[in-house]
Amino acid sequence: MKFSGRNNEYFELQSINDTNCGHLREQQKDTLRLLWFTSDGNILFIDGITYTFNKNEIICLTQFHKLEYEHINTVNLLRFNRQFYCILDHDSEVGCKGILYYGAAGFPILKANDIELEVLDTAWKMSSLEFEMHDELQLEMLQMMLKRILILCTRIYKRQGSLDRLNADQHNLVREFNYQVEQHFRTKHSVSDYAEMLFKSPKTIANTFRKLGEKTPLKFIQERIMLEARRLLQYTSQDISEIGYALGFTDIQAFSRFFKKHEGISPSQFRQN
Repeated sequence: MKFSGRNNEYFELQSINDTNCGHLREQQKDTLRLLWFTSDGNILFIDGITYTFNKNEIICLTQFHKLEYEHINTVNLLRFNRQFYCILDHDSEVGCKGILYYGAAGFPILKANDIELEVLDTAWKMSSLEFEMHDELQLEMLQMMLKRILILCTRIYKRQGSLDRLNADQHNLVREFNYQVEQHFRTKHSVSDYAEMLFKSPKTIANTFRKLGEKTPLKFIQERIMLEARRLLQYTSQDISEIGYALGFTDIQAFSRFFKKHEGISPSQFRQN
């Protein structure tokens, strides 16, 4: 089921199985994706890494994630573009910027409980029914259902993560830091760069991340650079020196040292493998 609006709005819901799984590979410009797995044993390659997803796990991907598949049983696909609903412009409504989408590295894997699944299933069914309503209210109703799904997924993320250790200001700082890293990791490699952008001290950012008990803010930056380096080495034919320059390194030696430190092998060895 697909919705196309007068101003290039695009919204899509699809039930994917082993007969139509090629649809997962389709690229739509400036779109975000949500995959809700409805069976066990779905094997996907995302940015060159193999994942097995099981029933009632949910992932959120941007257009930048490279997705392939080895085996698909059943999965529900939701896809929308910025014209349909911009999560950046409407962050105050759904609060998913920097956690569900446009995070610093990787992507969240959400695991819904029974109550959350009931809400998700209801919103999904209501969205499906709304595709049959061809009137002037259809766009607004579909946007409303999308918002309900995104808010639910944001709540799941908070429940299963460690963000409940933070107050509202600290939570927003983490989200904004993640988002800014996603936007500027090619040119800004230090925590102080982002502290200046966020009008915070590096110590404040470091202390906030320490409360999460996870990675340091510098680790987030470095992992995002490495993710992009792997993508470019694996999916493009660019020279290694060009990749290093595109990621903000002044020479190939600096890039190679950085890559080997984090990957354990050189960029050329990674590409050959």
